[in-house]
Amino acid sequence: MKKKEGILIVIVLIILVVILGGIIYYININKNKTEEENKIIEEYIPQEEITDEQLKNTIISLYFINKESNEINPEARTINVNSLIDNPYKYLLEELIDGPKNEKLKKAIPENTKINNVELTGDILKIDFSIDFINNAPEGEEAENMIIETIVKTVTELNEVNSIKILIDGQENQGFKDGSINFEKVFSREDY
Repeated sequence: MKKKEGILIVIVLIILVVILGGIIYYININKNKTEEENKIIEEYIPQEEITDEQLKNTIISLYFINKESNEINPEARTINVNSLIDNPYKYLLEELIDGPKNEKLKKAIPENTKINNVELTGDILKIDFSIDFINNAPEGEEAENMIIETIVKTVTELNEVNSIKILIDGQENQGFKDGSINFEKVFSREDY
């Protein structure tokens, strides 16, 4: 009997050792897994916090003429959204008039052009330019089309604008001096 009891005690001890070994092994695996997860989480912690000022910024696209290819190209600009609150259309047009920041691009809007008024009617943006818009514009249908294309592509980046109507000093149905393009029609992004 004592032999059976001794064997039984040895078997119970072996079972306990196996169970304890399994528990210790399981704890170590989970500990390593938790450490790895913590490392992964640590990798995604940003180095610096986003400031309130950065949250107020947005990216806009302005369109200018590429000096080398003579194609219309966008120029991305980061601006403070507060600039767009009062009159986003006028703001974008003034940025076009000021010209690009990229030296490989050039502005299309004629020199000394002023914005008299900008008004959204439905999805058409009516833009009233000063007479300098037509007096200082380079002649030729291609150059004139580029002027209008840069305006159309820039302001139609705003969801509510689908096309533009150009006025000169409050007068409709004007046109460029050479007569190749007049402003009777509405210009939309699909035209370009």
